Amino acid sequence: MAGVLNFTSLPPISKPNWRHYKAKTSSSSRVSVIRSSTEVSDSTSTSVKDEPKLGFSAITPPPNFKPPEPKPFTPRSDKVVDLITASLNLLFRLGTGVFVNGYSVSFVPKNEIPSGQYGLGVAGFVAKESSKVGPRPAKPIEIYEFGGCPFCRKVREIVAVLDLDVLYYPCPRNGPTFRPKVGQMGGKQMFPYMVDPNTGVSMYESDDIIKYLVQKYGDGNVPLSLSLGLLTTLTAGFAMIGRMGKGSMYTKAKMPPQPLEVWAYEASPFCKLVREVLVELELPHILHSCARGSPKRQEIYEKIGHFQVPYLEDPNTGVKMFESAEIVEYLRATYAL
Repeated sequence: MAGVLNFTSLPPISKPNWRHYKAKTSSSSRVSVIRSSTEVSDSTSTSVKDEPKLGFSAITPPPNFKPPEPKPFTPRSDKVVDLITASLNLLFRLGTGVFVNGYSVSFVPKNEIPSGQYGLGVAGFVAKESSKVGPRPAKPIEIYEFGGCPFCRKVREIVAVLDLDVLYYPCPRNGPTFRPKVGQMGGKQMFPYMVDPNTGVSMYESDDIIKYLVQKYGDGNVPLSLSLGLLTTLTAGFAMIGRMGKGSMYTKAKMPPQPLEVWAYEASPFCKLVREVLVELELPHILHSCARGSPKRQEIYEKIGHFQVPYLEDPNTGVKMFESAEIVEYLRATYAL
């Protein structure tokens, strides 16, 4: 059926302004280059710079909108149940995706931490966290997926472990844009589907994607919790039981001219609630993964003077904001139809 789809009628996404950064390699981080049997050429890439510029709906923030002040670890009372159900992943997945690969921590007196350096304060001490990231891709990896899929969750977890930036194209059920596009690009609507614009490699199958990413952008080793076959898939499914299909069904929405940007990581229940809505509204977004040990935590701290996730930047409206409950309300008020 994919062959009869007229994809040129689908609303395009303008090419985002990538934040380029050099791929880093070292003699201690050798990687194997994998070529899948399905590769994309320039003419079939997920970039839509060559598609016709169709008109977009005007995107404006809600009337009199003002971003809230960040309140760390202070859940809104009406979201407590949602946060509890979104926290089940920590139990079933044993914290997979909480820490970046090679995570380590040491505690030093607070007065020994230089001003402007991020650290989690604990009873007069500061936790200094570090990790071992592999070579960095010059462009974000592109992944087509949706929230209520255990196979997709496995890939989101390795993204957190490897501290990657990913351009997510949400594919909720009945989504009119990116779900049919996967069928056209790869020949079948199966998820997750990954495209690496840095190498031209594209592939289905969560385990194959995980192996590719750790070999190309990690140390080559798949974490134990992601290498247990059926047990990994079952626990990834159990981790989503409390959310009852959230992040899986399409809600009619405006298509943004540019992808949104969000700083988050898979294991955080606060981030989980925001990503569910991004997927349901089919809003493409660049996710800057920042699990514990991520260097991006320091980047955000230097940029804003505060670290907290999720953090959203919407280039279509200029809105920049913290607080998961308010981000969810902003997304629905701005994009839902």
